[in-house]
Amino acid sequence: MRVPVSWLKEHLELSDDVTAEQLADAFVRVGIEVDGVHELEAVQGPLVIGRVVEITELTEFKKPIRYCRVDVGAVAGDSGGDSDSDRDSERDAVESVLPPTNGIICGATNFVEGDLVVVALPGAVLPGGFTISARKTYGHVSEGMICSARELGLGDDHTGILVLPSGTAGPGDDAHEVLDFDDAVLELEPTPDLGHTLSVRGLVRELACALDAPFGDPAALEVPDADTDAWPVHLEDTEGCRRFVLRRVTGLDAGAPTPWWMRRRLLLAGMRPISLAVDVTNYVMLELGHPLHAFDTGSIKGDLVVRRAKAGEKLTTLDDVERELDPDDVVIADDTGVISLAGTMGGASTEISPSSTDVLLEAAHWDPASISRTARRHRLFSEAAKRFERFTDPELCAVAVERAARLLRRYGDGGIQPGRTDEGQVDPPAAITMPISLPDQVAGVRYERGVTVRRLTQIGCRVAIGTGDDGTAVVTAVPPSWRADLVQPVDLVEEVLRLEGYDSIPSVLPAAPAGRGLTEAQRRRRAVSRALAEAGYVEVLPFPFVSASVWDAFSLPDDDARRRTMTVLNPLESDKNRLATTLLPGLLETLQRNISRGLRDLALYHIGQVVRPGPQQGTAPDPRVDRRPDEAELAALEAAVPAQPSHVAVVLTGQRRRAGWWGPGEDANWADAVQAARIIGEAAGVEVRTESADMLPWHPGRCARLLVGDVAVGHAGELHPKVIEALELPRRTVAMELDLDAVPLVRRRPAPSISPFPPVLLDVALVVDAEVPSAELADTLRDGAGELIENVTLFDSYAGEQIGEGKRSLAYKLRFRAADRTLTVEEATRARDAAVEAAKERFGAVLRG
Repeated sequence: MRVPVSWLKEHLELSDDVTAEQLADAFVRVGIEVDGVHELEAVQGPLVIGRVVEITELTEFKKPIRYCRVDVGAVAGDSGGDSDSDRDSERDAVESVLPPTNGIICGATNFVEGDLVVVALPGAVLPGGFTISARKTYGHVSEGMICSARELGLGDDHTGILVLPSGTAGPGDDAHEVLDFDDAVLELEPTPDLGHTLSVRGLVRELACALDAPFGDPAALEVPDADTDAWPVHLEDTEGCRRFVLRRVTGLDAGAPTPWWMRRRLLLAGMRPISLAVDVTNYVMLELGHPLHAFDTGSIKGDLVVRRAKAGEKLTTLDDVERELDPDDVVIADDTGVISLAGTMGGASTEISPSSTDVLLEAAHWDPASISRTARRHRLFSEAAKRFERFTDPELCAVAVERAARLLRRYGDGGIQPGRTDEGQVDPPAAITMPISLPDQVAGVRYERGVTVRRLTQIGCRVAIGTGDDGTAVVTAVPPSWRADLVQPVDLVEEVLRLEGYDSIPSVLPAAPAGRGLTEAQRRRRAVSRALAEAGYVEVLPFPFVSASVWDAFSLPDDDARRRTMTVLNPLESDKNRLATTLLPGLLETLQRNISRGLRDLALYHIGQVVRPGPQQGTAPDPRVDRRPDEAELAALEAAVPAQPSHVAVVLTGQRRRAGWWGPGEDANWADAVQAARIIGEAAGVEVRTESADMLPWHPGRCARLLVGDVAVGHAGELHPKVIEALELPRRTVAMELDLDAVPLVRRRPAPSISPFPPVLLDVALVVDAEVPSAELADTLRDGAGELIENVTLFDSYAGEQIGEGKRSLAYKLRFRAADRTLTVEEATRARDAAVEAAKERFGAVLRG
């Protein structure tokens, strides 16, 4: 919400030296977020009020262009512009019939001859550093600029020129004084539970609490008694609408302008002035926090009915969109059908028009949940809906229409009809009783005597002090009508602590118990994260929610266990309402987002929990909150919690080793995904082995199963081409996911023993069937070589006519070393021959000559 500082100060007794920054600090202290403090940037140089004397439409151009003669008073004769013959001839042509004027080119069409406008003369500098000068354009000399509200820094409205009401000032008057640039705008974001702060009235009350300053309530009006015959209303849905108030104003001057002071406040608050009736309803909404709606009385046929929409009903709203209504929508109808979507937006059939002279003002107390559902269902997040869904003060209904009616009578010469329609009733808030020392106990602070009563009184509670059954002092508070969030003692405690200042509550860090620290699993997780980061991966934290359609993109079969997910009842996004059973969807979505923003070479990782419900996963019971759950309830709750193992996953695309002056780059491939698993295994103190596998979403021919011992802990490799196409990922994208909880914890990690004796290096090339996995052949060589083998590394793979059809040659480097002596070549050769013999027995391997 945007609000001018001058509007706030009008209702507060503050000294003139209180700055906008001090008010912002006060808001922050009471828990209202301040998004920004915007000082009005005054126009430098000559800025005057002008009256449009003559308008000439330049029709030879494609877009609307007007040449205007504007009376800018005595300053017009010395505007500092050019003095060429064109300008002199134009002045001579009108000098005998017009007052001294400036000729100005303008593209806006929302003003007519006789209107008062704001003119920046040559030499003026507008906000943003835009300097005005006299220049020739569209065949005429333009001696200044007719300004819009945005060009003057008074708001975002740039739909037309800022037209001032007649009588605001005269031609040649200093516009700096009229526009009052000595002001600032606070941009606030109140929390959803403080709905009353979406108004000047509520914000002033909060400032009064923060600054301990007296304030005047703008809602303090004398309201006449209701007359149920003022306009017949039938409340059929008393749950959706608890109170409905109408006030009628007749004889309104349809052409009456909105007073400048009101238009200025609307502009600074971010609203565009439209007409007097509409501007008055918007102004009262901002001032009091209660939205109003104005009907053209002549367009209403018969009695008004407040009800739920019927199936098939439609309504064209004020934004000219025809909407199909839902039976859950609360609506206002007359004899012709629905005329307004309650609390959200009115209908076009009863819209206030430029000729409307008979206005019916409506203020109602709508059910917040119903308005919230309607706004989201129709995607109509209006200013009214934003306030109604946060709860509005039901006691303000009559005050709001009375305030609006009096403004229309004052500035539009309207006549307020006697009485008002006031249907429905809202129950008063229930009293809350608590120990008077409860805020002190909760905060751990001994507040001064009387703080609790004073703070509760400041927020509008009616407070009484008494004695409880145990003889202790208690306070009974009746919350004000605008604070529906105050329903239990802890709510009152929060108010006391909030207004006293959360910074007054000391922060005491509890002492860590001796002999405790990180668990082995926590140490392993940190070690794995550190190892991946050191290997060049970047950690990301994607959301753990997925949509059901992602499994179709992964081409998972219907019976795949990963499709068995838990549904979130209140998802952040309606289409992503499932808890992920694998880390890959979120990780690949993050990869896709980075690629869409121009990145090409990416290596990302994430360590997090997945949710794996079992086939017979139970439903959690709803325990009572007035007591501790018993053992049976705790067991049922525990049984309903699905397994949530910790996984680690990586994704890579583009170049793993980038190109540069040092040479060409190297694209990421399936081997990099497998290597990531080995990095994790090394950090966890285990050895990760691989074997060929077929597991979606990986490519069946480029997928490895990850093993620790004989336990499968994950998969790695290149993603399936269909998955890459469905997710719009780059070709050859690779990924790895590993169940970290399935990896056994290594509690004792002895220091590695390093042999001081030199190794013996031997190579061996074996010809085997093309289907033999290289990793399994390496394991066989390692087992056959015995205890002298230190490492086996594949360095070449070859297939061709020399090898034979269906065969390939795999070449390995074998490193032999003895821990207690210098190994001889003969010993190493015998170990190599044993390794080759083992490969021959298992795979029929032949030593390549």
